[in-house]
Amino acid sequence: MAVYKRTYRAYEGPLTPERTRFLVLTRYAWNYLFRSRFMTGFFIVCFFPALIMALGLYLNHSDSLMRLLRLPTGRALIQDVSSYLRVFMQIQWGFAMVLTAFAGPTLISPDLVNNALPLYFCRPFSRVEYVLGKFCVIAWLISLITWVPGLTLFGIEASQAGASWMWDHLWLANAIFTSSIIMVLVLSFIGLALSALVRWKPVAGALVLAVFFLGAGFGAAINAILRTTTGYYLDIGHMMSTIGATLFRIEGYEAGVSLTGAALQLAAVCALCLIMLNRKIRAFEVVR
Repeated sequence: MAVYKRTYRAYEGPLTPERTRFLVLTRYAWNYLFRSRFMTGFFIVCFFPALIMALGLYLNHSDSLMRLLRLPTGRALIQDVSSYLRVFMQIQWGFAMVLTAFAGPTLISPDLVNNALPLYFCRPFSRVEYVLGKFCVIAWLISLITWVPGLTLFGIEASQAGASWMWDHLWLANAIFTSSIIMVLVLSFIGLALSALVRWKPVAGALVLAVFFLGAGFGAAINAILRTTTGYYLDIGHMMSTIGATLFRIEGYEAGVSLTGAALQLAAVCALCLIMLNRKIRAFEVVR
């Protein structure tokens, strides 16, 4: 619009509150992400295990439904509910990894490739708000397929087994929620850091999976060659399993590393990812 016409007027509509302004980035990133039919379809598939396992919990307390489906009655279909829910969380861990590999590269790398960061930071966005807005995209995706359906399954079992079972197994709800939050933090930071480090989206997505699979492979090789357990520290999945085994009270689990060591290693991974984001996300770029 030509300035001399003097028809420009300042925006007088409602303003987004400062505390939730970063969610604008989250909303638009979600809209962009789910334009892909493949992404939408895969996200829906992530809920299938929860539906199947919810049916299993209902069957476990319904002899009439068991007879209707011509299944043997007289004994519990699910002997150990805590192991049952732990298996569900392990399945969702795999889905969350793949989901991060698809979603993570679409968040920061396009902004870096197109030099769009100055356009963000010339507006009332800080770097912390930018990262937080992008972080919420992956965090919400993983939350919707992990602790949300996990606690729903816990609620289904509690409604069927009674209040006494629920009070005796509150530790199980805590295990589901805490392990999911750790999963959210680790995967979100890794996805964002690799998206900022590698500007080509397919390579960034492959690197997300490589961090877990190659880390497990190198760690196993180090343990076999040097006859040590130090290699487990390269295996992020094993660190998660160690914490999960403690939370879900798995007896006889041979972790190879201590709970404190696993927690410190995951914290170090998150800290390294934050350092990478701090170096890459800037309002300007120096080209040499």
